[in-house]
Amino acid sequence: MLDFEEIYEKVKNTLSEKRFYHSKCVMEACIELAKIYGEDVENAKIAGIVHDIAKEIPKEDRIKLAEGKYGIKLDEVEKESKGLIHAKLGAAICEKDLGLSKDICEAVKYHTTAKENMTLLQKILYVADTISLDRNYSNTEKARELAKENLDETVEFIIAFTIEERIKTKKTVHLDSVRALNYLIIKK
Repeated sequence: MLDFEEIYEKVKNTLSEKRFYHSKCVMEACIELAKIYGEDVENAKIAGIVHDIAKEIPKEDRIKLAEGKYGIKLDEVEKESKGLIHAKLGAAICEKDLGLSKDICEAVKYHTTAKENMTLLQKILYVADTISLDRNYSNTEKARELAKENLDETVEFIIAFTIEERIKTKKTVHLDSVRALNYLIIKK
């Protein structure tokens, strides 16, 4: 596995200045949440910086790379939504090209959709991507406050908000998000 500085430089050289700034902000949020909830800070830090490593690859190239080079099966919702492919592709890049741990790669894989029965690291990255300093969604402040108190409630809040917004704008909703929300509601 590469050391953090090598990973940091690879990400910096892959992303635009704006996207790299976002990744740094997510990394900082991951570190903060890891300290609050007892996750390995180094893993959280790495997951935060690498989570969008495939975000700026052009959509058609993402599909080709995902299905070709990395052998990822994409469903129709993922192919339709330019925002979803980057998570699975990013996880594959992190595993195969950067040699990162399965825990980190799985967190990257589900940082956009979430999934049922998420690990602590997966929850931290999912939440950090919404509450990072550079974000200003209508739900960001509430999510930031909630994240300091209860990570599961924060994940549930973000998923529910995201699904509601996607339905309002007539956009597809990935089944992983629906399953994740159902899991959290049933688990209560």
